Amino acid sequence: MKKSEFIRIAGLLNERLNIVPLLFGSLGLEQRLNTNLNADDIDVLIPELFLEEGWSGIAALMSDAGYTLYDLHEHAFERSGLSVAFAAIESLAPFAGVDLEQIPVIEEKGVCYYLLDLRDYLKVYTASAKDGYRKNVKNKQDERKIELINAQMRKNDEEYGSVSENK
Repeated sequence: MKKSEFIRIAGLLNERLNIVPLLFGSLGLEQRLNTNLNADDIDVLIPELFLEEGWSGIAALMSDAGYTLYDLHEHAFERSGLSVAFAAIESLAPFAGVDLEQIPVIEEKGVCYYLLDLRDYLKVYTASAKDGYRKNVKNKQDERKIELINAQMRKNDEEYGSVSENK
């Protein structure tokens, strides 16, 4: 249900604001790993410009989609117990060393969005595990995700040969 709701919101972002969002957090990792991680919300990364000067467009879009803003600082909306939070895609580079130019675009049901590959998710969760707040609150979850990512990358390397050898 969360994934289909993300596709609905991403479609609105594509159509109304010409934004290609990034599906982030546990929900994005679920898609990459093809496993259920029990994502409790939808994390969406968009250009920082829309969190500042273009915020009224995001707020209107989410209101039209039936959501209520509940945390302006976190850019978080809620509808029927489902939280959707927005953050700046530009934060990925300084936080985790993710090359924004290399993030693949996915097209699904006519909707375009970005989705990190496993190596970038590993960078993100490794950086998150060092963060004081996350270390105390989410550390076991982050450690488990790192283990799952590493296991899947090893499996991929065994099945397809090491990608790093081809670079």
